[in-house]
Amino acid sequence: MTEYGRGPGSEPWHPEDPLYGDQGWGGQQPAHGQGQYGGQQQPYPQDPYAAQQQPQDPYAQQQQQHDPYAQPQQHDPYAQQPQHQQQPQDPYAQQQYQQPQYGAQQDPYAQQPPYNGGWDTGQQPAAMPYDGQPAAGYGYGETNDYYGTPEAYPPPQPPGRRQAAPEQVAEQAPEQAPAQNPDWDPEVQPEETHPFFTGVDDGGAKDDDYDDDDSRDSRRGGGDERRGKGKKKGRSGCACLVISLVLVGGVGGVGYFGYSYYQDKFGPAEDYAGSGSGTVEIEIPKGSYGYDIANILKKQGVVKSVDAFVSAQSENPKGKSIQAGVYLLHEKMAASEALKMMLDPKSQNLLVIPEGSRNVAVYAMIDKKLSLKKGTTKGIATSKKADLGLPGWASKNKDIKDPLEGFLYPAAYSVTKETKPETILEKMVSRSNDEYKKLDLEGTAKKYKLDGPWQVLTVASLVQAEGLTHDDFRKMAEVVYNRLKPDNTVTNRKLEFDSAYNYLTNQSEIKIRSKDIRSNPDPYNTYYHAGLPPGPVSNPGGEALRATLSPTGDGWMFFISLDGKKTQFTKTAAEHEKLNQKFKEQHGLD
Repeated sequence: MTEYGRGPGSEPWHPEDPLYGDQGWGGQQPAHGQGQYGGQQQPYPQDPYAAQQQPQDPYAQQQQQHDPYAQPQQHDPYAQQPQHQQQPQDPYAQQQYQQPQYGAQQDPYAQQPPYNGGWDTGQQPAAMPYDGQPAAGYGYGETNDYYGTPEAYPPPQPPGRRQAAPEQVAEQAPEQAPAQNPDWDPEVQPEETHPFFTGVDDGGAKDDDYDDDDSRDSRRGGGDERRGKGKKKGRSGCACLVISLVLVGGVGGVGYFGYSYYQDKFGPAEDYAGSGSGTVEIEIPKGSYGYDIANILKKQGVVKSVDAFVSAQSENPKGKSIQAGVYLLHEKMAASEALKMMLDPKSQNLLVIPEGSRNVAVYAMIDKKLSLKKGTTKGIATSKKADLGLPGWASKNKDIKDPLEGFLYPAAYSVTKETKPETILEKMVSRSNDEYKKLDLEGTAKKYKLDGPWQVLTVASLVQAEGLTHDDFRKMAEVVYNRLKPDNTVTNRKLEFDSAYNYLTNQSEIKIRSKDIRSNPDPYNTYYHAGLPPGPVSNPGGEALRATLSPTGDGWMFFISLDGKKTQFTKTAAEHEKLNQKFKEQHGLD
């Protein structure tokens, strides 16, 4: 035996067992042959409908005259079943309460001890008749009113409506006790009980916005608030207010940023009016674009805003053709006026080196631009030639008159009043290195049997000095390559270029006497020496360089310009001699 079961004896396991005799919500079935009320043994009704002579009360309790702790007869087929067949007892089974006896009729509750929270023994309900019908006398016969006195307990409830005993209800937490509302209407929708709407958090703390009385009424489940009629300031109202404020703020923020975006993208940019005043020297670095230029101008006080200048650039077809350099502008100019002035070459403070210029001419231009004493730049070039960035393939021939010849690339260079001569020379050498890297000087040297890029540069300088047009450059390059060929017996590999002689004499003459030019032994005199001169005789430009890399192949051997404006090319010595005699006659030469 264990403490969780009931033995076959006549006494319960626990003296406070409340469920002894409670064999189901309908009451205990009497033993076979035993009467319900008078204690008289009655036979089992043969007619299944004999017991239904009168309406039966499903809530009537059975009365037992015998010892409440007596066990059923063993021979009764409907007696209590053995312990191992007991079914689980309903935890909310009808509780038995003791009632005082009135008159001769016994109170069916007098034999039952009151429920006081004792053990649940799991007593199996009494067996029903075999045919499933209620026993005789279990109907609506004349019975005493068991509930007519104030001391009576409420009637038992069917299983579906059973509730816990009042003692248990009192012990439950207030929030767990079911609310008893006699005015409950099934058609009225239940009130929302989520803490967000009620204002009560999980710990039972009320929201600060609740009124004390209303909060107590809502927790008790009563009052008008539960029926939706009371005044309540809930968290839902605060949440709506917060959401409204967020939405209003969001709309305002979007509107502000939208307006700012519209102003930035479509509104007129801030700008000055007029052509300004004073003088401002502006330097635009290489590789600068519209916004870069605009930022420089705004920083120096020339224009009022970046967008104004960029807008002016977009409206002007030539707005994006601004080159790197130094510009002399005015303060507080309208963006359109500043752009117009920068597109005018006169406003640019540039040092422009023409194509084919010799170094001696470049040095003089630098001295003049920087207001320096004559010869200053040439002296710096001679003393600092090793520090100016010449490439490694530059020749170190002792007969070279100027190692920088051919490396002061012809272009426009920006200068300021503070610029130093060596700074400009460095820029020029750097620019020439960049341009020469774009060309296949090494491949060209191998193709035409020359001694490296240095001699290719020398050929380009001669082409630049002798040619007058782009077409002249390619034909002139072919003349040079044809005369340098070892099988050239017409000139015996002599170039016979006047430009080389003019270089050594630092002049630019086309009227040169034959006896003078053929008798001068200077290494640069191509009338006296075969082959190329020791080095370049000028600073060639891009067209002359490209023509040197791609000469014509028509067999040109001679050329001459009768008027200094047009060059005539011939393939034979006889054709050239005819033109040469004509030239001498025009200029009075012997």
